[in-house]
Amino acid sequence: MEALEEKEEVEQTPEDAISSNMSDDLEAVAAVEEASVSSDESDFDWSCIDTSNLPSSYKTNSWQEKELLQLADHFFQQYNHLCPDRKPLFIHPLNECGVQKFVSTTVRPTLLPYPDMYYWSGCASFVCDYLIMEPLKCPITPPSSLYSPTTILKYQRGNCFDFTVLLCSLLLGAGYDAYCVHGYATREMCSLDQSQEVCPRLRKPPEVPEEEDPNKYRIKYPLEPQSQFELQQKAKKEEETESTQEEEREEEVVVEVEKPKRDPLHGLRVHAWVLVLSGKRKVPETFFINPFTGNPHSPMDECFLGIESIWNHRNYWVNMQDCRKGCKDLSFDLSDSFCWEIMFSESNKASQLPTESPEEDTDDMQEKEEIGISNSFEMPLSWVARIKVSCREYENPFSRGKKVILYNKAKQEKWAAYANADGLVERLTVYADSDCTEELEVKEWFKHREDLLYMREVNKQTQVITDHFRPGHPLLLKAHSYTSLEPETGHTVEFYHTARVDGLWKRFETAAEMTEYFVGREDFLHTRHIEFGEREQKMEKAGGTADANSRSIVQIKEYFHRNPEKPADEDIEERIFMVIDDVIQLTYHLELHDTIASKVVFCRVIGREKREDELFLSRENTVKYQPWSSEKHKNMRHLYNLLWELRAEQKDLKQQVRDSEAEMLNILAVREDEEANIKLSVSIYSSARREQQQE
Repeated sequence: MEALEEKEEVEQTPEDAISSNMSDDLEAVAAVEEASVSSDESDFDWSCIDTSNLPSSYKTNSWQEKELLQLADHFFQQYNHLCPDRKPLFIHPLNECGVQKFVSTTVRPTLLPYPDMYYWSGCASFVCDYLIMEPLKCPITPPSSLYSPTTILKYQRGNCFDFTVLLCSLLLGAGYDAYCVHGYATREMCSLDQSQEVCPRLRKPPEVPEEEDPNKYRIKYPLEPQSQFELQQKAKKEEETESTQEEEREEEVVVEVEKPKRDPLHGLRVHAWVLVLSGKRKVPETFFINPFTGNPHSPMDECFLGIESIWNHRNYWVNMQDCRKGCKDLSFDLSDSFCWEIMFSESNKASQLPTESPEEDTDDMQEKEEIGISNSFEMPLSWVARIKVSCREYENPFSRGKKVILYNKAKQEKWAAYANADGLVERLTVYADSDCTEELEVKEWFKHREDLLYMREVNKQTQVITDHFRPGHPLLLKAHSYTSLEPETGHTVEFYHTARVDGLWKRFETAAEMTEYFVGREDFLHTRHIEFGEREQKMEKAGGTADANSRSIVQIKEYFHRNPEKPADEDIEERIFMVIDDVIQLTYHLELHDTIASKVVFCRVIGREKREDELFLSRENTVKYQPWSSEKHKNMRHLYNLLWELRAEQKDLKQQVRDSEAEMLNILAVREDEEANIKLSVSIYSSARREQQQE
């Protein structure tokens, strides 16, 4: 009988055997990843850091902290007793001096004296840029230690919990309702693998669909009859597209191959991030912040797989909700005791931890009541010293000189301000393939340039370069597209038209033509197109004058908007000056009921020499079609005065064209000089930078 009893004790059910095998496999995978992490982290050893100069609060615990640790241990024991299937809580890890510290006292709310640090985006970008990411030693368990934010800032590296505590401290100092979160996330988020994500710079804003107001009284029109011939043609097209669909399916198979393999530790990988609740600082909706990237995420994001607990500098909450669907259905009402078990109860209500059976004895009830700590206990002040970031550290957040992020078919590089002589702070390279071998486009961002250049786009396929400028350039430049700074090689220049007298906002010039676009002119002119003839000699330099060896003007076209104060047959829509042929053509606007526009054409008299001071007009060299015009338009004297005005305007237009050519040459000369002698401006408030500039 004893032998049988021993066999019964040893025997296991098939389910127990499968679960034990799965747990063994998971532990083996975690051990392999832990070994790979330890081999990658050989360049830095946390055990060798100097802790001799740290304050006494880092090395010892006050009587309040000791009492807090006792209460936390009591809460931890009761939690393990009532929830034996849950993972251990992250409550009191060791600090850099080997002393147990409660996680809430590690948070130190701090507001840094920099404008960007008053907003969550500035705090998040600073933390993710300033610190170097270190993965957890074991991916399925929280770390055994949690260092102070001051030590993390000193050595500029840490794991997800270090990132989270520092970011939460900065957000709390800025007035946000922020919390540190201990939970679970996907492998890509825990390992900072963004190779399958789209770069934030390339994401298109979501299109908001236009909502149509339903109207129950709307007339329902009968369906249109369908043609049998059109249906047959549609069926033929569908047959033709079957082959193309098969090719697309093959491409989809290739894309599926590129997707990452299934993670054996999915749902078990420990991660820490920041929770920002709505309400304070006019935050409209609750959202998460990934401390590794600084990007905001919705609680509905599938990358977040569950939450164990959250805490801030005042309290600690344990999540009592089901996380089988991730964080989608979680309620973040921390006052709800059925959803969140609070460690230091803010009321005299008893704790609501679940139990195994509805019928409880008095001992279990007493244990539950002991978990709810009365609100008479006050949280001790943070043992962390004041968080300080110098101006030099804030302006140069990258410890390795620059930061490189690999996205799906894109690579992003970041530098600190003044790190490059040309003011380059960011570069985004877009590739055509996932292997990042063929470049499609390169975008560069600049700061503190005296020529006010802030962005440059280079199309690697067409080799077109587009420079973007901030307002305030001496030449009022807004954008400049070119392939070369040589003149007449194809240039498109955009201006800040509100600062110009003539209202010019865009000019396109090649060797054969030039087109100008205007906005807000009193004469309603919106487009001017000039055609040039061939030059006898080639242009040599960008700084040359337009009068010397200028191009001959073949034709000038001008287009005008409708002037409501004039009749349509007196309001010119198109005006063409054929300079070489000595022909002037006018086309007038149309009225609502008109179909053919009125026109007037002044031609050169054949066989008569042209003189500048002479104006010859006859019925032979005048062609007009004005069916709706009044009697004065049929008068030859009126046409004579009109021709005289057009001759004078043609002369002025020639001079304006020469001025535009000279302005383009000046722009190219100035841009060439600015690129050859790049200068960076320094703020008068940056004393450290000015000292470096003087040295």
